[in-house]
Amino acid sequence: MWKLAAFFALALLAAGCPYPNHPDDLQVRDPVPSGGDGFSLALYQSVGVAMRPGHEVELVENGRIFDVLEEEILRAESSIHIVSFIWRPSYPSTRLIRAILKRTQEGVACRVIYEPFGSPGFDDKIRRTLAEGGCDVRRFRNYSNGTPGRLFYRNHRKILIVDGRRGVTGGFGIWWSWLGDGLAPDEWRESNVRVQGPAVAEMQLAFAENWQEAGGALLGPEAFPKLEQAGKARAAFVASTSAAGETSAERLTQVAIASAQHRLWIANSYFIPSKAIADALVRRAQAGVDVRILAPGRNHDLHPIRSAQRSTYEQLLRQGVRIWEYQPAMMHSKTMLIDDRLAVVGSINIDPMSMRKSEEGALVIEDPAVAAELERHWKVDLERSIEIRWDSWRRRGLLERLMYELTWIFGAFA
Repeated sequence: MWKLAAFFALALLAAGCPYPNHPDDLQVRDPVPSGGDGFSLALYQSVGVAMRPGHEVELVENGRIFDVLEEEILRAESSIHIVSFIWRPSYPSTRLIRAILKRTQEGVACRVIYEPFGSPGFDDKIRRTLAEGGCDVRRFRNYSNGTPGRLFYRNHRKILIVDGRRGVTGGFGIWWSWLGDGLAPDEWRESNVRVQGPAVAEMQLAFAENWQEAGGALLGPEAFPKLEQAGKARAAFVASTSAAGETSAERLTQVAIASAQHRLWIANSYFIPSKAIADALVRRAQAGVDVRILAPGRNHDLHPIRSAQRSTYEQLLRQGVRIWEYQPAMMHSKTMLIDDRLAVVGSINIDPMSMRKSEEGALVIEDPAVAAELERHWKVDLERSIEIRWDSWRRRGLLERLMYELTWIFGAFA
């Protein structure tokens, strides 16, 4: 695990954390409608996808994700498509492999993309079992191909698509850490969504693009069936990939922040905002919006990253943004709750890796029922968190203050 921690600490610093910005970095300063056709148009001209009606969306919290993944896999009739950043030998892995092989024995096509850096042990203990059971398994971007810069451009998406009709996405990995209820140090707090409706085609497209890059053949027309309306929610899936300019992850984050009229609650596992995003949060707070951040606390899988996270607090707290740190476990969710209608759930961290270098994805949902459920989970999480208050933060000791300042300086010149 220390190797993974060292990699991400180096990668985040190399990406320029926490504050350096180019003067031309994107900043969405104008108000964005907080829903309806106005928000859809803003999203469309920012990331190329629009909100569409006809979705059934279900929040899937913590260890229940494996029940949902297994259920969807066993329902598959034509195809099972998976992208996973973390897939390691474990009980959750064994459980899902058993379900996959049961369906491949019945002729269901299985395609898997795994991220080699996040999945130690996959090649030795998982890949052969899946392949022998009829699953086509592809590695994403071999990082030992002699191109050093390629090392940091990873696939951080977490996606399951079944029959091109139903999808699951969020922050989950296939490993022990995602079991439980997020109430113990070895049981992470996580948020995911299951969706049925037109946005699943956008999830399938994101998979298809990664599949081609990993050496897979073009998918057939059966992978893109006509999708009927399945529910009342409007939704869109936003896929992001690395780019020399602004990525879709950055654009989505900025548009979502700018759309908040009275509430903006962000839960994020690696919260190291750029100055552009920090400034956007401050603008909303100064406009009277209830801006809250829920970040990991003392139970963190990458402690150097927590130091970088805390180096961003001063500007935000001083300008009216409220910050909590989750206490029982590693808080790994990546969600945004905007006003009473909008929610964003996916794999996007507010850090330089997610924003600039990683393959990412998130489902944007407009639905009062989903927003209300996410609010209920938020309130429970806050009861298990400690608020970091400006009046006490400003009086922290010299050593602690210096540690965070050194994190900022190192990031600025990395």
